[in-house]
Amino acid sequence: MVSVDEVDTPEIGAGEILIRVEACGVCHTDLKKIEYNLLSPPRIYGHETAGVVAEVGADVTKFQPGDRVIVFHHIPCGSCFYCARKLYAQCPIYKKVGVTGGFEPAGGGFSQYVRVMDWIVERGVEKIPDGVPFEVAAFVEPVNTCLKAVEQCDPQPDDVVLVQGQGPIGLLFTMMLKLRGCTIVATDTIPQRLDLAKQCGAAFAVDPRTTDVPAKLRELTEGRGADMVFVATNVSGVVEEAVKSTRPGAKIMLFAQTSDKERIELSGASICVGERSLLGSYSASVDIQKESADLVFSGKLPVHLLISHRVPLDKIDFAFRLATHPGEFPGEHPLKIIIHPQELARTRPV
Repeated sequence: MVSVDEVDTPEIGAGEILIRVEACGVCHTDLKKIEYNLLSPPRIYGHETAGVVAEVGADVTKFQPGDRVIVFHHIPCGSCFYCARKLYAQCPIYKKVGVTGGFEPAGGGFSQYVRVMDWIVERGVEKIPDGVPFEVAAFVEPVNTCLKAVEQCDPQPDDVVLVQGQGPIGLLFTMMLKLRGCTIVATDTIPQRLDLAKQCGAAFAVDPRTTDVPAKLRELTEGRGADMVFVATNVSGVVEEAVKSTRPGAKIMLFAQTSDKERIELSGASICVGERSLLGSYSASVDIQKESADLVFSGKLPVHLLISHRVPLDKIDFAFRLATHPGEFPGEHPLKIIIHPQELARTRPV
């Protein structure tokens, strides 16, 4: 159950800061936790957070009240077994959330104020340049997660790349791959998303229900298949389609496969004999924090194109229902939904 309630503004301690939240993106990882009750309530979710420093604790010197900032809710320790191998999302400290709007820390961006704990203040907060809107700055965290996956795959300028799914994440992949000079084939079942994929850099945007995607990739590559695939959706059969769409030696990045209940059935020979690499990437990397911020702040990635709805805090249940069950809202085509916690419906209707 989702409700909007009044809670006390979090108190901060030494080394911590308080942020007045101006914008927070709705992420499907939070929606999964809410819909399937994956974590015990009460929780205040939201982790794509941008706002203004309202208060600083003792010993904080990097920030002062009035600074415009974005905040990451996970930061690794930097010294454990996994950090030494740059597998930051597996670090025990990384798994510990360091930002809260109240209750058990869960990001807290869907509230008006968040407390940022000391280890996050030290390495997980970036200043927003003047002129960059908060709702644009809120993309830094999801851009980081996508950039991490792209860098792991290391696409080359003339690669032919399939991006399956053109929701906000798939469209971010399309934008980044275009910057790298790749030829992108984007797939989705929603016409508006296919149109936007072309605006974001896709050379071809097709509906997999009406287009033979593996045949299309072979047609574009002298019969070989795609050099690389980014799987940005978790619909049934999508990974199998990715394998069929690729050439021997291709890389296939699983990005949306985050549920233990999902199962994939593949021919072992398609990976072994075909020398394909099946990869996974999850969450953000502290190593590319400034680079991901620059991609957003500089406008190199036109992330503003992905914002479909701006919702005041007291209508957040509408935002969640729209994101998870868009079929209930004829005529609506949700992509990235931004919550504005300082606004209420009585002052600005949805």
